[in-house]
Amino acid sequence: MHDDVREIIRKTHDFFIRKNLTLSVAESCTGGLICSYLTDIEGASSFFKGGIVCYWAESKIDVLRLSPETITSYGAVSSETALEMAEKVRLLFQSDYSIAATGNLGPTAIEGKEKGIVYIAISKKGQLLCRQLNLTGDRINNKVSSALTALKFIIER
Repeated sequence: MHDDVREIIRKTHDFFIRKNLTLSVAESCTGGLICSYLTDIEGASSFFKGGIVCYWAESKIDVLRLSPETITSYGAVSSETALEMAEKVRLLFQSDYSIAATGNLGPTAIEGKEKGIVYIAISKKGQLLCRQLNLTGDRINNKVSSALTALKFIIER
């Protein structure tokens, strides 16, 4: 693991442990990488309640209980879907904070959205925030960038 990646993970751990807060994660395009990063170093069990990978739109509806209208109206790759994923996973795990990631890592457009569009959302009680990424790397680099940006985003907030 690169030192810069380890540093981002360590800062995330330190934030949640120091504040005595809990975290949950809902992932689509990152395929579990955010959860993997969180558990790559010791101490995650003190704050990380769990995560869910819902890759298909139907999984987002069936497992996370997203509104079918959100997917139909905005698509699986949208800020609206990311925000709802974040809120639903936070409620499901009853965590203080949550992170959600959905997007198109490539190589082609989906739902009319170009490769590299990713939405990262965070939820805490009473507050939802979303950030759009426009990535230009290949699929693997976009996945790594999305996961690391999600961790940076939550510790910035």
